[in-house]
Amino acid sequence: MGNKIKKLKKIRIHREGTDTLIYGLILGVATALLLWRLDNKVFFWCFATIATILYSITVNFYRCPIRYFKDEDTDKLVVAPADGKVVVIEEVEENEYFHERRLMISIFMSLWNVHANWFPVDGKVKFVKHFDGNYHKAWLPKASEENEHADVMITTPHGADILCRQIAGAVARRIVTYAKDGEDCFIDEHLGFIKLGSRVDVFLPVGSEVCVKMGQLTTGDLTVIAKLK
Repeated sequence: MGNKIKKLKKIRIHREGTDTLIYGLILGVATALLLWRLDNKVFFWCFATIATILYSITVNFYRCPIRYFKDEDTDKLVVAPADGKVVVIEEVEENEYFHERRLMISIFMSLWNVHANWFPVDGKVKFVKHFDGNYHKAWLPKASEENEHADVMITTPHGADILCRQIAGAVARRIVTYAKDGEDCFIDEHLGFIKLGSRVDVFLPVGSEVCVKMGQLTTGDLTVIAKLK
């Protein structure tokens, strides 16, 4: 694709997980000490093993790698807004905002993926809207419209409107969106965060060049998923 990617820097914990990890660690240590003082070695080691595994999974979920994308011309590039797997590449009738056919590319995030979301394009945020809804499995087609979701419309420097939709999954219960109406946005900046399994849809103008294929794994803020006309 010709895109140049800077070397990844350090990985940190996302701010959305700070309280969860601190309180979880305090509760875990307190419980382990109590079991130890009760001289119940069997329960202590069982608890310590299970708690360590669960805590490690939680730390992995909330990790937030610092990434930078570099290309000579980002105006026409669309980068993956999330880590995950491409589950949809198709033209759909989008009647909520565009009232015309759009190319939709969807990325599903499993429990093991980074759940931070990045802006897929440079531009200006036109609006941000949040909708309550159901919690179908995120990879199902109806999840895009029926699940709880947050829509972020971005106008690129060339005047193209790009819709980025954060979708809650069957387990996810919180969508966090940092984008604000009217603000400038850039690739490399965080758009938001979705807790637990979830999905992100990007709606592009028909005729955009698709740079990924079904089932392909993506790296948020680094994988080029499309090129605008």
